[in-house]
Amino acid sequence: MLTRRVIVCLDVKGARVVKGVQFVELRDVGDPVELAARYEREGADEIVFLDISASAEERATLLDVARRTAERLFIPLTIGGGVRTADDVGRALRAGADKVSINSGAVDRPELLTESAQRFGAQCVVASIDAKRDSGLGARGSGVASGRPAEVPQPRAPSPEPRWRVFTRGGRAPTGLDAVEWARECVRRGAGEILLTSIDCDGARTGYDLELTRAVADAVDVPVIASGGAGSAEHVREAIVDAHADAALVAGILHDGLTTVRALKAELAHARVPVRGAPEGEA
Repeated sequence: MLTRRVIVCLDVKGARVVKGVQFVELRDVGDPVELAARYEREGADEIVFLDISASAEERATLLDVARRTAERLFIPLTIGGGVRTADDVGRALRAGADKVSINSGAVDRPELLTESAQRFGAQCVVASIDAKRDSGLGARGSGVASGRPAEVPQPRAPSPEPRWRVFTRGGRAPTGLDAVEWARECVRRGAGEILLTSIDCDGARTGYDLELTRAVADAVDVPVIASGGAGSAEHVREAIVDAHADAALVAGILHDGLTTVRALKAELAHARVPVRGAPEGEA
C-alpha cells in the first residue's frame, strides 16, 4: 500500500511565517528557514511555502527564503503565491522548489497550467484550490469568474448536491466556479496534484471538510492534499482514510506546539495508516 504524506504548510509574509483563521487575523509564528528544518527533522514528508501577500516584493523575498531553505532540506519543497506565468514557475524551480502551487493565476488564465506542465512536467504543477461551501451555487461549473475563457464547462441543471465555490486572491474573491468541476479542469489542463483548502475549516482545528475532500479526490486521478482544519491526528486519519486524500496539510497545531509531526505519524501508524518513517512513539 502506498504511504500517505504529512505535509507542513508555512504561510510566509515579510520573510516570516504567519498563521490565521479563515485567511485573516494573522500572527507571527517564526522564521521559515528554521521552522522548515525543524519539521524535516520531525519527519515531515514535504514542506509548502505560500506567499500569502503575493506582491512583487514579497515574491522576491519568498524566493530568497526558498533558496536558503532548499540548501538545508532533503525533502520536497513546494512554493506558491503570485504565480502568473510559466516564467514565474521557472524562477521558483530555479530557487530550489520541487513543485509550484498555482491558484489565482490558473483561474485567470487556465492555459498557465498547460504551459507550465509542458515546460517543466506535470509533476511540478500543483493546482491550489481554495473553496467555501455555497448552497447558492446552482450547478457545477455555473457562473464565470472575471477573465474566464469561453471553453470552461457550461452550466448544467441545478442539483441538491453540496457545492463549494472557488475563491481566489487569498480567499477574498469569490468566483462562479464549482470546486469539483474546477479540479477536473485543472487536471485536464496538466496539473499533477491538487492542493485543496477549505476556507470554512481553515484554522478552526475542528477537522478537514471531509465531504469536500472526498468529492474532489473521487473526481480526479491525481493526488489530492487535504488542507484546512487539522486539530489532531484523528483529523488527519479521517482525511486520508474516510475522504480518500493522498496527503494532509498541517500547520497551526504544529506551530503552537500542540503536537509534532513525529507524534502525528506515530498515531497514524497505530491507526494502520501507512506513513513513511513511522516512529515507535511520540516526541
